[in-house]
Amino acid sequence: MNQIALSAHDEAARLLDAHPDYMVMRRLSPVTRFHDPDPYLPTKVGVLVDCETTGLDHEGNKIIELALQRFRYDIRGRIVEVGAPRVWFEDPGSPLDPEITRITGINDEMLRGQAIDDGLAITILESADKIIAHNAAFDRPFLDKRFPVIAGKEWACSMAEPDWKEHGFEGRALGYLLSQCGWFFDSHRAENDILALLYLLAHELPDGRTVLADLIVCSDRPTLRVNAVDAPFDAKDLLKARSYRWNPVLRFWSKEIPETDRTDEEAWLKSNVYHAHHGQPAFFSLDARQRYTAS
Repeated sequence: MNQIALSAHDEAARLLDAHPDYMVMRRLSPVTRFHDPDPYLPTKVGVLVDCETTGLDHEGNKIIELALQRFRYDIRGRIVEVGAPRVWFEDPGSPLDPEITRITGINDEMLRGQAIDDGLAITILESADKIIAHNAAFDRPFLDKRFPVIAGKEWACSMAEPDWKEHGFEGRALGYLLSQCGWFFDSHRAENDILALLYLLAHELPDGRTVLADLIVCSDRPTLRVNAVDAPFDAKDLLKARSYRWNPVLRFWSKEIPETDRTDEEAWLKSNVYHAHHGQPAFFSLDARQRYTAS
């Protein structure tokens, strides 16, 4: 009876999908692969990461939920094997801010007495050729602090690195991107978020490549971090509008750019920021091992 009902639902979804006035959304479900492996193509290991924390500051806040998922991908960026997700809660030792509970759905009772298996987490993370998060600038500082042994690993950010607009998407939030692929999920829990990220990486772009293939190209491309050191206060709105972000610890504005954009960016800064002041920007080369660190 259930199988008949399921087939009827699938047929209804197929009919709606074929009509230009409708778009069918499908709930994510666990998966073991998206493509069959090709024995002639070498593969690498990726690890998806998502964590929930007691706050935004990696120095003063703690991880309360960590989800990791290993997968294997071939040189075409096709996911050919998906491991079991590993999810841990951890008691931070103090009551959660009610706002954190509201956002994440995690409460003090769920965390009481719980702890991350550091040994297993390190084993999984160390096996990765590339660690991927959908906001690596947030997740990496927390993991680098918690697991210093993995500090030199390559990271990629599925939110920041792909040119989503060029690929025909609007926005960069994980749920919004996935909805444009025709999927939905229960967000704001680490295990659900990494499953959603897995599906997003497997999605085929209009040119036939997967999102993962595009992300790997972006991640392997060298970039520059531009630090607008000693920029005058009255330039803050201009810098913010140009996608610079304020570093409250080091107290300067910075952004990441392709190496090929250095001449144009330096000219813009000299013309718009430093034109009436002494000082100049600092440029630092970055690769996937250095990107998204706290420093």
